[in-house]
Amino acid sequence: MTLQQLRYIITIVNCGSISEAAKQLFITQPSLSNAVKELEQEYGITIFNRNPKGISLSLDGSEFLSYARQVLEQADLLEQHYLKKMPAKRICSISTQHYAFAVNAFVNLVEQQDHDEYEFTLRETRTYEIIEDVKNFRSELGIVYLNDFNEKVLGKLFKDSGLIFHPLFEASPHVFISSSHPLSGHSSVTMEELKPYPFLAFEQGENNSFYFSEEILSTVPRKKIIYVSDRATLFNLLIGLNGYTICSGILNSNLNGDNIIAVPLITSEYMRIGWIENPKIHLSIFARNYLEELKNLIQKDGLEVYTEK
Repeated sequence: MTLQQLRYIITIVNCGSISEAAKQLFITQPSLSNAVKELEQEYGITIFNRNPKGISLSLDGSEFLSYARQVLEQADLLEQHYLKKMPAKRICSISTQHYAFAVNAFVNLVEQQDHDEYEFTLRETRTYEIIEDVKNFRSELGIVYLNDFNEKVLGKLFKDSGLIFHPLFEASPHVFISSSHPLSGHSSVTMEELKPYPFLAFEQGENNSFYFSEEILSTVPRKKIIYVSDRATLFNLLIGLNGYTICSGILNSNLNGDNIIAVPLITSEYMRIGWIENPKIHLSIFARNYLEELKNLIQKDGLEVYTEK
């Protein structure tokens, strides 16, 4: 076993494929595959399960990855102390549903960095893929929401994936609409008032179940629905088509401008937004700082942050 082989394993996990990892490592795919096979033979385990759709960590691989991270962290500390090397490149990856506050917290995290090198990743992606990212160690944590409708299904999926959900805050649903929308002057709106306008939602790909929807009240029948894959497109359509989407209500004018506003939605529903982690790995200082930035933003918006028991 070499430190380089351990770095190979971690890079493969972060990239999600051997081919992409080989590109980042500037080596050939066969060379990288052989390095993995040598490790597997040396320790008598299978690190990656291989199938026609790609690779995934095996149970032994998950445990091996945890040790590999610890060994590399200690090796980096030794080099910094005795060889006076600069700290290794700072790496942190976050997966999240499409929340403006999640991006705002990420911006604050990056602005705090005074290191010469870092490699941070923010994935605004589908609900199922967030769970897969955290499960397979591609992200340190994921931001999702639960409510009475989806909690049983997602909670089982978290449990089956070995993940833990930590609530951050509970939000009363709002609608995002343009500042020029016919309903923009209302202090609150009802689902009945929203009927004439297009409903905008984030598409969930192959896992397009109501339970994976990022918007509450996803089962309400609607005549006009537009699915999008990114937040910028959704915001453009809110303005261009007088559309609406249902959300937590937290906006940041510095990032989103003043063209989008949040109006309370009259409903008994709620959104309990939180983060999921894989307890097999310890959160990096950067992931922990990101959570603190999230909590600061939430409190600045006047919402109460859950305290860990």
